[in-house]
Amino acid sequence: MGGPMAENLMKNGLKLVVYDVMPDKLAAMKSAGADVVASPAEVAARTKKIVTMLPESSHVESAYTGDNGILSSAQQGSVFIDSSTIEPAVSVRMAQMAEQKGAKYLDAPVSGGVGAAKDAKLTFMVGGDQDLFPPTKEFLMMMGKNVVHCGAVGTGQAAKIANNMLLAICMIGTSEAMNMGIRLGLDPKLLAGIFNTSSGRCWASDTYNPCPGVFENVPSSRDYEGGFGTALMAKDLRLAQSAAKATSTTTPLGLAAHDIYQDMVKEGLGKKDFSVIFKKLQEASK
Repeated sequence: MGGPMAENLMKNGLKLVVYDVMPDKLAAMKSAGADVVASPAEVAARTKKIVTMLPESSHVESAYTGDNGILSSAQQGSVFIDSSTIEPAVSVRMAQMAEQKGAKYLDAPVSGGVGAAKDAKLTFMVGGDQDLFPPTKEFLMMMGKNVVHCGAVGTGQAAKIANNMLLAICMIGTSEAMNMGIRLGLDPKLLAGIFNTSSGRCWASDTYNPCPGVFENVPSSRDYEGGFGTALMAKDLRLAQSAAKATSTTTPLGLAAHDIYQDMVKEGLGKKDFSVIFKKLQEASK
């Protein structure tokens, strides 16, 4: 996700200073015209506006607070925008630590997947100071088409976690319905077309259909490669269940989705796109 986002910033004429733990990612950014450095601290020493996109809470904490982390060399007046999907409490803690350095931190997780990242059509859910939102929105619109202020730091994460719980539930439901309809003799494209003009319509069906061959250029039509990994969905569902427990919220379908995706990771499907649930259900039905 971070790569396409960075590329869109460069397309808008911005000069970037970048760091990644993956050498191949850094090489690609260098080829695209970015300056490559050896640590998050070096990024912070050279710029006052930083965007981070990382897999988990622990990675965010390390990038900001580690020995060579962003906060070790943060400049007064810096603005940090974290587009990772992590625990809201971690976002709040990072914001407090940034404040001690004379900097500001916003959580701004995204929705839309790799395709939207490439096309600059992401939705950003932003948590942070209201005064910072207008300039932040202008900046994020270089990478997205919807930028929404959700409230204080942490509320962006809350919105993203709720969204991804719903997404997982919808993907499982779409996969179950597609699989059953096909086994009843319906053509997959015809069935998807009915869903997409009827009350069962959802993003998992009309944009990201999990059945191979219904749409081109989605992971299901390339053996579930690329896209949003099953392991990342399992992580987001774990965050959702943690939030549900903390707020005494009953989420039976969210819990079921969590268990299904955790099992898929254990079965070795963690690197496949999360729509691979269709293939798993199809094979279990034989």
